[in-house]
Amino acid sequence: MKICILNGSPRLNGNTAELLKPFLEELAAVGAETTLYTLASMHVAPCKGCYHCQDIQDEYGCFQQDDMHKIAKAMQESDLIVLATPIYTWFCTSELKAVLDRMFGLAKYYRTAKGNLVEGKRIAILATHGYDAAYAADPFVIGIQRMCEHYHLQYDGMFSVRDVDDIASFQTKQATSGARDFARYLLQKKA
Repeated sequence: MKICILNGSPRLNGNTAELLKPFLEELAAVGAETTLYTLASMHVAPCKGCYHCQDIQDEYGCFQQDDMHKIAKAMQESDLIVLATPIYTWFCTSELKAVLDRMFGLAKYYRTAKGNLVEGKRIAILATHGYDAAYAADPFVIGIQRMCEHYHLQYDGMFSVRDVDDIASFQTKQATSGARDFARYLLQKKA
């Protein structure tokens, strides 16, 4: 299984990176092929809303030459896309939001090009947040579920941990075993 993981945290060694550690260890233990992108170390410009990508057949097609082309290629080649993000103001970070907006070029619904370059892919969320999960993350989950409907993707769920004691919250047995269990769940789930 090929898995593309997008770490949307602006903090390279923050809570999201800590929660990703046992998740990635579990994926590696079973031999999953993973590609991890730490978006804070990359350049993904905001979508310009120009529709240029909607006139480019059979490829991503955005005119902006940045790291989104590499990410889009990895998404197309993956079976599963994992959105790892802290929840800021009831949604993902701006780093991840730029990628989600730029996914527009992967589904050709609006101009001369036709097709969907990510149809049937699976999406899952690994999140960190301050409030309880439902209150903190539900708006983001709803947004991703709607995106999945629109792009004909399969939403595979979310695992999240609440920050109650800074990074120590993500090193507890409950947090690490939960991240490992979520990785196993995703590997066993079929599209």
